[in-house]
Amino acid sequence: MEEQKFATKYIDLHLHLDGAVTTEIARELARLQGISLPEDDKELLKRLTVPDDCESLNDFLECFALPLSLMQTKEGLSEAVRLVADACKAQGVIYAELRYAPQLHCDQGMTQEEAVQAALDGISKTDLKVNLILCCMRGEGNEDANEETLRLAKKYLVEDGGVVAIDIAGAEALFPTANYRELFAKAKELGIPFTIHAGEADGAKSVKLALEYGARRIGHGVRSFEDPEVIQLLKEKQIPMEMCPTSNRQTHAVEDMSAYPFMEYFRQGLKVTLNTDDPGIEGTTLAREFRYMEQTFGLTPAGERVLLENSVEAAFTTEKVKEWLRSELGLNK
Repeated sequence: MEEQKFATKYIDLHLHLDGAVTTEIARELARLQGISLPEDDKELLKRLTVPDDCESLNDFLECFALPLSLMQTKEGLSEAVRLVADACKAQGVIYAELRYAPQLHCDQGMTQEEAVQAALDGISKTDLKVNLILCCMRGEGNEDANEETLRLAKKYLVEDGGVVAIDIAGAEALFPTANYRELFAKAKELGIPFTIHAGEADGAKSVKLALEYGARRIGHGVRSFEDPEVIQLLKEKQIPMEMCPTSNRQTHAVEDMSAYPFMEYFRQGLKVTLNTDDPGIEGTTLAREFRYMEQTFGLTPAGERVLLENSVEAAFTTEKVKEWLRSELGLNK
């Protein structure tokens, strides 16, 4: 019997474009657009990464200002998508779903539709297999912008090779999932698949609502354990959870990582997947996330195989692509 080995190829289902900008990518985007950045790499890194004294998800979200400022033109956004995808491929990722909010790229006159077209242009220029998830945003006074994102998701929706789903991101505790019932009812009516950030900064009730709305996946879901009924629903429905350990630690979604529920969810048969969330801001890669779970929680090669199969099954793509992924990952053996 062949000895099982730890994973060296990966799938990232929860990856924010603006959270994936490294110092190298930032400098390339700045050069392309004639934008000035701090000359000192340490200073630039400080502005791009989460501070050690980060106290909450809200503090964490402030780190996105600089990356977003580099993606306010068609050229900048397209190139950012390509550079992030290429970086992922260099780190062993073979399939990624890159999510971003078109409404956050309109500060210099670009429309949401142009932001979608620019991102599509970017994925056409990389060798990595990439699909796009369009994020609506939690907040006040952006209802029309969210409606426009929904309209564009429907217009550009494909099974593979482009826009494949929507999501909602932002300050979950300040703008609870309950506020977005109608938005997701409309998405369901239009036949747009969706994942929902839930159970990260807010509790299990957020996950319960996301399941009620019809979410095909849960972004994070780390606090689902607060309600046994929610755990049972996740298990019965086999709804995949996009979990991101480093992110959960840095945003204080989990205060004590020794109590991180990932492995308990795994043992209970929940469809957990392992992802980066914001690798540039967090200073991580998917390989590091896997190594962290191996070294800290005893994740085995057999366990990694299950996680990768969960990711394949959860991906917003076609069965043909899923079969290719299984082959690439050695899951057919």
